[in-house]
Amino acid sequence: MIPPLHRWLPSVFMLLLALVVGCAQAQQSPSDLDCDNPFAEVGGNPNFDTSHWSTNFCEHSVPYSEIISGGPPPDGIPPIDDPIYTDIGSANDWIGDDEPVIALDVNGDARAYPLQILTWHEIVNDTMGDTPVAVTFCPLCYAAVTFIRPEVDGERLTFGTTGNLRHSDMVMWDRQTESWWQQFTGEGIVGDLTGEKLETVPAPMISWAKFKETHPDGKVLSRDTGHNRRYGENPYVGYDDINETPFLYRGEVGDQLPPMARVVGIEQGDGRAYAFQDLEDRRVINDTVADRPVAVFWAPGTASAMDRQQITGSRDVGAVGTFDRRVDGQTLTFQPADEDTFTDEETGTTWNLLGEAIDGPLKGQRLDAIVHHHIFWFVWSAFQPEGDLYAAAD
Repeated sequence: MIPPLHRWLPSVFMLLLALVVGCAQAQQSPSDLDCDNPFAEVGGNPNFDTSHWSTNFCEHSVPYSEIISGGPPPDGIPPIDDPIYTDIGSANDWIGDDEPVIALDVNGDARAYPLQILTWHEIVNDTMGDTPVAVTFCPLCYAAVTFIRPEVDGERLTFGTTGNLRHSDMVMWDRQTESWWQQFTGEGIVGDLTGEKLETVPAPMISWAKFKETHPDGKVLSRDTGHNRRYGENPYVGYDDINETPFLYRGEVGDQLPPMARVVGIEQGDGRAYAFQDLEDRRVINDTVADRPVAVFWAPGTASAMDRQQITGSRDVGAVGTFDRRVDGQTLTFQPADEDTFTDEETGTTWNLLGEAIDGPLKGQRLDAIVHHHIFWFVWSAFQPEGDLYAAAD
């Protein structure tokens, strides 16, 4: 049963849901397509509006029955195409120390993307030096994924929100080909670019305090977005309650954890997920995934963006870093030190949550970051069905 929408959807979303989900949608006639009916599997009537699109619906890699309208029209949740930045001193006036931010560092250019802004916009089309990126966040999955924006036929792709969902995860679109992309996997699933996959960039979700500490000269995405939104407030109040039900999710969920339990997932081989509860208890897990030695760090101090109405002061869920634990050919074994640092047994070096050696023989070294997902368990079950859940030997 879907939980009461008024608890965590803003009124504009509720209106859109009533208009779009609860009534007949304008559909493109299959006879207008230059191929056999691509919507035959759903009786010619998909659960999303096709009237706005020039997308090549003849090309798709997923069943159309899995794609449904989430309510808003294309870019009804507006992406940020011309981001403006401010400095840490100015941002301190409106970001709480415990608030979560997406931390992106490209060749020393460090930027923070506060979830208090991304929750309302979901996508930032940005360029860092010579690197074009799309910073994305799906609140319904709690999935923050950063991609390289590729060039196709001489045009650099920019991304927006289709207003549709698959397994409760945002379906993005690019403005150049109108292909549709799965946010969690970065895969083209509908249109001319079906089968293509976007390159991901490590960008952990950490607290504002941790970002300031590790990137004192970093930049911060400004609230000056050109849109009037209640930045700092959570429009999905209570959504991450462990007893809640994922919004518009129709798939299976592994019975090891409740659907809304938080996990961190690593997509090496078939993939492996780690329950946040285990991480909170242990603080660090040394593991091997697909023959790659990995370390998963957890530290307290980062609030959930999906808990209370005000993000700052919400429930502390902590933050995670995932790394290859090899340095100069030596495999390290980590253990917790103080609240947010770790030491390796082999050299006694002290490391922070971002994999930087801050004291000891290896000071100045950095562990190779591994792209990870801080998500709800139902998301991992949907997109990594062959993956497993870490279980300690004891």
